[in-house]
Amino acid sequence: MTDRVTRRDFLNGMALAIAAGVAPSQLLAAPPAGAPYPPALSGMRGSQPGSYDVAHELRDGRRFDVDRVAVRESVDLVVVGAGISGLAAAWYWRQRRPKARILILDANGDFGGHALRNEFDVNGRFLLGYGGSESLQSPATLWSDEAKALIAALGVDIARVDTALDRTLYPSLGLARGVFFMREVFGVDKLVTGDPMRMVADDIPPDRMNARAPAEFVADFPVSADAKAKLVEIFTSTRDPLPGRSAAEKRAFLDGVSYRDWLVNHWKLDEQAADAFYGRTLDFFAVGTDAVSASEAFDYGYPGFGGIGLERDEEAVKEMDEPYIHHFPDGNASIARLLVRGLVPGVAPGSTMEDIVTARFDYGRLDRDGAPTRLRLDSTVVAVRNREGGVDVGYVRDGKLVRVRAGHCVLACYQSMVPYVMPELKKAQREALAQNVKAPLAYVKVAVRNWRPWVARRVHEIGNPMGFYSRLKLDYPVSLGDYRFPRSPDEPMVLHLVHVPTLSAPGLDLRSRLRAARAKLYDTPFETFERHARDELTRMLGPGGFDADRDIAAITVNRWGHGYSYAGSTLYDKEGDDEKIPATARKRVGRIAFANADAAWDPYVHAAIDEAR
Repeated sequence: MTDRVTRRDFLNGMALAIAAGVAPSQLLAAPPAGAPYPPALSGMRGSQPGSYDVAHELRDGRRFDVDRVAVRESVDLVVVGAGISGLAAAWYWRQRRPKARILILDANGDFGGHALRNEFDVNGRFLLGYGGSESLQSPATLWSDEAKALIAALGVDIARVDTALDRTLYPSLGLARGVFFMREVFGVDKLVTGDPMRMVADDIPPDRMNARAPAEFVADFPVSADAKAKLVEIFTSTRDPLPGRSAAEKRAFLDGVSYRDWLVNHWKLDEQAADAFYGRTLDFFAVGTDAVSASEAFDYGYPGFGGIGLERDEEAVKEMDEPYIHHFPDGNASIARLLVRGLVPGVAPGSTMEDIVTARFDYGRLDRDGAPTRLRLDSTVVAVRNREGGVDVGYVRDGKLVRVRAGHCVLACYQSMVPYVMPELKKAQREALAQNVKAPLAYVKVAVRNWRPWVARRVHEIGNPMGFYSRLKLDYPVSLGDYRFPRSPDEPMVLHLVHVPTLSAPGLDLRSRLRAARAKLYDTPFETFERHARDELTRMLGPGGFDADRDIAAITVNRWGHGYSYAGSTLYDKEGDDEKIPATARKRVGRIAFANADAAWDPYVHAAIDEAR
């Protein structure tokens, strides 16, 4: 395989561009001299190699004796976790205590947590991408007044964000969504365009989807004639598959069966035809249709329920009905950057939500002696303990154990990590925290020199239900401040590819399944992500002129072993657990409190902000 993909290896905090036969300056701008500049790094990011080694040692039984080291520094507040919730917690604390000394610790090499920023320079064109948290989900209907107030205080004007995403660009070019059928499963490689299914949260207006009627769309599926007939019925029928049952009985039934079982057992789809839906749930739920309840599928608009006669869940309706358009060009990394700029004076120029998009951050200023707020990266917290009059926090950085004394501590980290760092926890809280097993996933960014093949194939997004990448799409067309999104197919573009590790696990509970999938993700090297990106893009877009050797400029793999916060499932959890367990888990212990979206068991920015508050 010819390797023309630019990668960045980590060496003393600098990045070395590697490209066979192509000068690095032609592909990606070199990082500045001096302090590292993480957003411009390619290769494996997110849960990058080395960022979780100490945490896994702790999980596997290693203990760190904080009492044996002297206190290195004293502060008023330590925040563990520099994601949006940790940064918001520091921000709220600063508002009430302007003179407080705050230390924020994070194990990763960049701040923002899942709200990670990816930068590319392709042939002199500056491009942005999001490495994780991508949008302000349904701010008009799901956000609390307090969460709205925080982002307003940061200068975010939701009305302006409404207009930053161009909802007409792709429809105006005649582009639609498509589904790719892989020959390994369906006997032939085939891209079928004109998908009429709405996304769970959709940025394309319903009347601009360029979709085909279900019968016409399904007619091109490489499945049997009998399966096609049943698929059309699933999309269009108003027949009630559960006649004679009350609404409560129907809901209870749907709660207890998977969406795949619903398609196979109640619509009589064969296994191959059911595979056409398998990966459609991966991006939103981070599990396949065999681990998503039929009840959830119904609530979020999947086909097969036209005659069920039930009311959909109110929260799901809000997510489906409010347009998914509240994006910054780098996703929610701009929210994290606004928080950091407000907490650390001088770290970046500017004062508005427009100029934050292209503001250059000086990472050397994040952790300066004497600063009222210090943000320390590459620092894994291994011990947090209440002491008389304060909290002792131990963390490992550069292989050394460091001890900090704080007046208070906010744990805005993964909840599943907390039992390992807080031995004083009572059994019930320890067990509750351990129940938040997060779903693994990877957002892979592929910078290409143009996107003409997508126009030739008449698609802007491709679902790949049985592929390595379940979703492949052109990035959201967002222009804000000085950043201009590439509008011409001749311009470079960032592609968004979603990989969620899956496994066949009949009878395995969801948490065990997620742990096994996480191990699978960590065992997947960068080269595997690259190989599948080249292969699947070529098979989908090759007939439109795509050439991986020529067209791919760079690949960044944003790997999240601990991705979406556990949100509960009627297939696997007892009724009431979604309220009782989170309340027990986040109960304050002495001077130690909990934040993060994990504390809400709800993987959204507004939940992270609410828990910080």
